[in-house]
Amino acid sequence: MPSFDVVSEANMIEVKNAIEQANKEISTRFDFKGSDSRIEHKELELTAFADDDFKLGQVTDVLTMKMAKRNVDVRFLDYGKVEKIGGDKIKQVIKIKKGVSGDLAKKIVRTIKDSKIKVQASIQGDAVRVTGTKRDDLQAAIALLKKDVTDTPLDFNNFRD
Repeated sequence: MPSFDVVSEANMIEVKNAIEQANKEISTRFDFKGSDSRIEHKELELTAFADDDFKLGQVTDVLTMKMAKRNVDVRFLDYGKVEKIGGDKIKQVIKIKKGVSGDLAKKIVRTIKDSKIKVQASIQGDAVRVTGTKRDDLQAAIALLKKDVTDTPLDFNNFRD
C-alpha cells in the first residue's frame, strides 16, 4: 500500500556549513574586531556568544542570513533567553527543532481526516505516516499539508508505491 512520512528535520550538514560560514564572517568583520563573538555547535544546540546585546543581535542576524543562503528554514531555530556570563559577556542558547511535536502531529492527522481525502494518517513517534490506495490521493494530501501547515517546516520522505 502506498505511503509516505511527514517529518520535520533540518539538514544538519547544511546547518553545520552555515555555522562555519557565520563564524568566518564574524571573525573577519570590522565591527566584531577585538570581541569574543562566536557560535558554538553541539548536536541539536547552538550557543551564540557576544560582548553585549547589540553584538548578540548581529551574531544571530549573520546566522539566520547564512542559513537562509544555504536553504535551511530558519523556523527550525528556537531562540532561548539571553544569559549573562562572566563580566559583561552574554550568551544565548538556540535549539534546533527536530521531529513533529505531539500537538502538530494531532493537527496534521485532523487536517487530513477533515479533508475527506481517501488516506489514513497515523502518528509514528516523531513522524506522521500517511497511507492510501492511490498515489494521486497521497499527492493531494501532500499539497494540502503544504498549504495548511505553515508554522513548522515539513518534509515528506519514505514515499513508497
